[in-house]
Amino acid sequence: MGQKISSKQRARRGFGRIEERDNGRYRAAYTGPDRRLYRAPMTFASRDDAVAWLSARRAEIEMEVWAPEVAARGAASRSVPTLQAYADIWLETRKTQGRALRPTTRQQYRMLLDTFIYPTFGDERIDRISADDVNTWYDALAPGRETIRAHAYSLLRTIFASAASERPHPLVPYNPAQIRGAGSAKRAHHVQPASLEELRTIVEEMPDRYKLMALLAAWCAMRFGELTELRRGDIDLRTGRVKVRRGVVRVDGEFIIGPPKTDAGVRDIAIPPHLLPLVKDHLADHTAPGRDSLLFPAAGDSNRHMAPATLYKVYYPAREAAGRPDLRWHDLRHTGAVLAAQTGATLAELMGRLGHSTPGAAMRYQHAAADRDAEIARRLSELAGS
Repeated sequence: MGQKISSKQRARRGFGRIEERDNGRYRAAYTGPDRRLYRAPMTFASRDDAVAWLSARRAEIEMEVWAPEVAARGAASRSVPTLQAYADIWLETRKTQGRALRPTTRQQYRMLLDTFIYPTFGDERIDRISADDVNTWYDALAPGRETIRAHAYSLLRTIFASAASERPHPLVPYNPAQIRGAGSAKRAHHVQPASLEELRTIVEEMPDRYKLMALLAAWCAMRFGELTELRRGDIDLRTGRVKVRRGVVRVDGEFIIGPPKTDAGVRDIAIPPHLLPLVKDHLADHTAPGRDSLLFPAAGDSNRHMAPATLYKVYYPAREAAGRPDLRWHDLRHTGAVLAAQTGATLAELMGRLGHSTPGAAMRYQHAAADRDAEIARRLSELAGS
């Protein structure tokens, strides 16, 4: 008895080949007389449809009417790309406010596409994805992970919006991602700013070469990537200012230096006078000579940027000692923003100090300061009563 051959094997041993995708659809391809590989411009709902497409191409070759260039042009004018084909190009060419995506943003989008969007929609023609399809996908998306759900949905909606605005011919007649509020998530982490005593304990518990980093994170409300790219030339002791001109991010193990998160992130920050002696001591004791020397380099290598894990090894025990195991490093920036707001800084002044391009985030810190002011008023009343 001869060995049984599957339909998939027959497709490979005959003309062309057929592959079943994870979503149950089929992709067809064949090698032309010129020994080049040609793929069908779409996937097929059934294996029979894929076989029929290959049979048509084989007939064209045998009848000597095969013209792949003409067929390709015709397919290009008639066919609509799959969502994955469109989104891959979109990701590579996407710009916001005329600037290419930041490396960390691109990395995040790639993760969302590969993990949450492509498994369902990757091989579907983008114009055949309906609002019902999107709703069904969203209902089953990343249960219990509200922030991821919101980010994945928001990305899909943005991609559809781009496809709907393609010119001269939109690729989709409308944006099928229309679930109200699905692109936003409630803030999962409610920040309780550090008190001055907690901040003092954290700084005291950290090794000497990290103390100034924690102080600048709080009192100057600086981001981690801004701090770890600070260099000796960015500190102006004459005017008492730190110049933020760059930031560094780590993507796939590689440190990438670039402009700050937003255009507003390029700023000069006045250093509180009580910190200036500590800045001078740090430059003398922990910073190599030369304007380009990093203020907070990796341990044992003054020319290499510090990785977050290196900082966390000393920061986590320090926050435990302060009784604040919930306090993330970025919350020190939040603490500094609230402290600045408590001085009576205007919204515009807060935006300038924090490097915010929109007032929304800065207003949060003003609200926090207002809450603190209400607490002060309450305690004053207690004093009056006593």
